[in-house]
Amino acid sequence: MNVNLPNKITVSRIFMIPIFMILMLAPLNWGDLAIGDESIPYTHLLAALIFIIASITDWVDGYYARKLNLVTNLGKFLDPLADKLLVSAALIALVELQLAPAWIVIVIISREFAVTGLRLVLAGEGEVVAANMLGKIKTWAQIIAVSALLLHNLPFELIGFPFATIALWVAMIFTIYSGWDYFYKNRQAFVNSK
Repeated sequence: MNVNLPNKITVSRIFMIPIFMILMLAPLNWGDLAIGDESIPYTHLLAALIFIIASITDWVDGYYARKLNLVTNLGKFLDPLADKLLVSAALIALVELQLAPAWIVIVIISREFAVTGLRLVLAGEGEVVAANMLGKIKTWAQIIAVSALLLHNLPFELIGFPFATIALWVAMIFTIYSGWDYFYKNRQAFVNSK
């Protein structure tokens, strides 16, 4: 199968996930970076960097797909899937490390499963739906929140500002709203079903 450049970038994002997970969860003791009175394990710092780079590839693959006129059904399928896998893996790791509340993560991941299910129903009807602007805002809200949590709320922790917590709440709100919007706009999939 001949895979174009944007799709290769998307696939590279998926391959970064296991490296990210090893850095976050494996018992690697590479020490901590002290910043003022706060500290962060070097492994978490490196994992956050990998997560941020992987997240930026979301913009890069979309840019090249549009610029080079390489938008494909495979890309429309893989791009949101890669986003969901990356963000879900990060959120699950954050719950494991007690850096994010499980109930918020369950809400976010449940929405992702629901929308993926709807995409499969629509695909069965021959319709491939690309992410809309609200979905893109949701994705970036999640990326910002997860990045802040992976960085242990630094540098905001130094001034006692709970940026990561606020960002996670904003991400959850956008996640719920964009999910509702997606189902509402594609409700004909259920109305027309027999």
